[in-house]
Amino acid sequence: MPHIPKIAIVGPESTGKSTMSDYLAAHYNTIAVPEYAREYCAKLTEPCTWQDEINMFYGQLALEEELLPRANKLLICDTTFITVKIWSDEMFGEAPKEVLDELPKHPYDLYLLLNIDLPWQDDPLRNFPTMRKHFMDVWHKELQALNANYIVISGTGADRYQSAVKAIDDFLI
Repeated sequence: MPHIPKIAIVGPESTGKSTMSDYLAAHYNTIAVPEYAREYCAKLTEPCTWQDEINMFYGQLALEEELLPRANKLLICDTTFITVKIWSDEMFGEAPKEVLDELPKHPYDLYLLLNIDLPWQDDPLRNFPTMRKHFMDVWHKELQALNANYIVISGTGADRYQSAVKAIDDFLI
């Protein structure tokens, strides 16, 4: 199987990652890997535990692996398991060893880091409306630590989508 570039759509809460992922998948006539943690957390009846974080890590990896063969020239990923590291660090003070060990082994070809310039949208699965700047700084730090190829996507409406398409088109050239 030829290499399929993986494009990761990442960023703090309420930055439009899922909407952007769906838009880009439609634009490029490919598939978007949904955020496994969203569905997983929606089913929780107790606060998220350390084991839940590990389960979400493995779930995200398995979902990407399952959907990769259906990709048409590139795979759009609505977040990555870096989110598990970021949430674990915030909630538990550290991340699971499995996640830390696997981070460098699962690179994405391009990360689009969505900026916090969209208004906050309430959602029962979102927790930190006042910490968006903090988490944006954390995303920069995590991506830089991985020496990741990433671009910050800003703007609203069509401008935001056009910036993302331009970033991917420039990468694909």
